Amino acid sequence: MVLRYLSDAYRAASQTIPEHLKTEELRDLIEWLGELVRQVDSSLLDEWEELVSGAGSLPEGDEPVVPPAPKRLTSNVRAFRILVRNELFRRVQLAAREDVETLASLDPDFGAEGWNSALDAYFAEHDEILTGADARSSALLMIEQGASEWAVRQIIDDPAGDHDWGISATVDLAASDDAGEAVVTVTALDRL
Repeated sequence: MVLRYLSDAYRAASQTIPEHLKTEELRDLIEWLGELVRQVDSSLLDEWEELVSGAGSLPEGDEPVVPPAPKRLTSNVRAFRILVRNELFRRVQLAAREDVETLASLDPDFGAEGWNSALDAYFAEHDEILTGADARSSALLMIEQGASEWAVRQIIDDPAGDHDWGISATVDLAASDDAGEAVVTVTALDRL
């Protein structure tokens, strides 16, 4: 039932809001919502899209009905960028709370020692890590897209507005497709 409501919300937003009224944030939300519905049950949305386009038809004769192969998570770049941004901002929120244990569980290669050392250095210069709307802005996320891996840097929104610290990470595209979620590996929390 929830899936049907989400699907209806996606259809309504994507088809009834005029293009000139859609902001970048709204387009991101629509893409994310569509990708969420696809990840939960791609057949429902794909079937609806086929019916709308007129491409849907029943197989002839005794041909078996075979569902189409699921789309790769990374094929929708806009929605995937949102997933990456969410994963990095999750780390920003945890860093703001100094939840080193959870950070280390998310990034075992960077580890508790790496997080502790980096957070100590950050907090020696700044009193807090901001987590408001400005901190979540896509303007504070830099992405260098490669064929198999993305290099990303989430800029930390500090109280002084220096934006001189950030979290660097890599995103493995093949692993993300396999896992069905953005596979982010933090490599550093450091000063630019």
